[in-house]
Amino acid sequence: VQLQASGGGSVQPGGSLRLSCAASGSIFWFSTWRMGWYRQAPGKQRELVASITRDGLTNYADSVKGRFTISRDNANNRVYLEMNSLKREDTAVYYCVALTPNYWGQGTQVTVSS
Repeated sequence: VQLQASGGGSVQPGGSLRLSCAASGSIFWFSTWRMGWYRQAPGKQRELVASITRDGLTNYADSVKGRFTISRDNANNRVYLEMNSLKREDTAVYYCVALTPNYWGQGTQVTVSS
């Protein structure tokens, strides 16, 4: 299973980015997986920022509630993270993760700086 994240980059505080994750390989059961986005900032522990169940139920870290939105497109085996009102503290490497059954993709860097 491969999880390819894209959409990262540099943005000013208050800006927006949309991360995409494309799943490929042995993903017949993709639509049943609970998917999520983790992030890790330098010197900090990895943090689960958002997750979405097979039924579309979502959960967010308090630090991103009201600013980030996770969604999924099961027909195309994709997961998205819409990030608005970005803050400097959102700077991190973001990872797309299949929480069940625990597959990790390579991260994409998000930098929020003026």
